[in-house]
Amino acid sequence: MSSNGAPKLTIDASGLKVTIVATSWHTVITDGLLAGAEKALRAAGNNDYKVVRVPGAFELPLAAQQAIKHGAEVVIALGVVIQGDTPHFEYVCEAATDGLTRVQLDTSVPIGFGVLTVATEKQGLDRAGLPGSKEDKGAEAVEAAVLMKRLSF
Repeated sequence: MSSNGAPKLTIDASGLKVTIVATSWHTVITDGLLAGAEKALRAAGNNDYKVVRVPGAFELPLAAQQAIKHGAEVVIALGVVIQGDTPHFEYVCEAATDGLTRVQLDTSVPIGFGVLTVATEKQGLDRAGLPGSKEDKGAEAVEAAVLMKRLSF
């Protein structure tokens, strides 16, 4: 599992305008991701963030773009897409990934990628930051985005 190499990161999210955009599918997993992201933000000194729910992963790029248009300095994108028997999985995963990347590059606003693309529900549960989960991808998405916002060159 990828968590074996995960870094231990310290972040400062105080004073940042953060918007979390989270999907509405697979609520147990997505709510776990959201709880992990919120916990990471609070631990990093940010209690004043906004949460916006969207229908699914396909809608995340537009929601991120709109959050930035309305002042977000950091966006955290959360959701899960579970593979099924059709190519729908690949299309949705690619659209969400490419769309979020495009928004991030077009705006220079960091987007934490907390979208799980998994083969099974169990894989999603293992990464959702729930009791018994092996990883907390919601928290990791916050850490990555805040660190990118705080980079100095």
